[in-house]
Amino acid sequence: MKLYSYFRSSAAYRVRIALNLKGLDYEIIPVHLLRNGGEQLSDAYRRINPAGLVPTFVDDAATIGQSLAIVEYLDEVHPQPALLPLGAADRARVRAIAQSIACDIHPLNNMRVLKYLRNELGADEEAKNGWYRHWTEHGLRIVERLLADSPATGLYCHGDQPTIADLCLVPQVYNARRFDCNLDDCPTIVRIDAQCNTLPAFQKAAPDRQPDAQA
Repeated sequence: MKLYSYFRSSAAYRVRIALNLKGLDYEIIPVHLLRNGGEQLSDAYRRINPAGLVPTFVDDAATIGQSLAIVEYLDEVHPQPALLPLGAADRARVRAIAQSIACDIHPLNNMRVLKYLRNELGADEEAKNGWYRHWTEHGLRIVERLLADSPATGLYCHGDQPTIADLCLVPQVYNARRFDCNLDDCPTIVRIDAQCNTLPAFQKAAPDRQPDAQA
């Protein structure tokens, strides 16, 4: 198994957590998103992933280039420990939380968007970071309500074992803290993030533990 990854990519971070929770051996192939104009945009990498994004996961004949698709693939091929609950309604809740982060928050603060704000629209660093904080804080407050208002929330986003929702939450919280987002309105998120980060699978996946973190 190979994972094309960038240490600060929240999408790659999700997949690293999933692989670690499953106890799978995998090789990380670093793809630096800034060096040489972005290694993800090279012809060589685009032959692997035409979108020019990370992560890309390769497992025998399967090459998958979207983090949630990778995680669900892993959950189907390596079903234990399960990253989705059993019941249809519970699975839908977990996916809804995960997608609230991966589809609503993350695209607005993705590196491509931030570069466009700066390079094409002329936003300075303060304005760019203000954009990041506004949309991240807005999105996380919504996720907080999904978690705080539901009896299905336990030690983790859903019950007492990690699910795909937690795999999305922890990287987003990490990035929120990098950009000095205000999490005072998100006590449930902060609690769950702290609980997740007591687990070795989450600790091993952290950006500062990656082989390309010091490069």
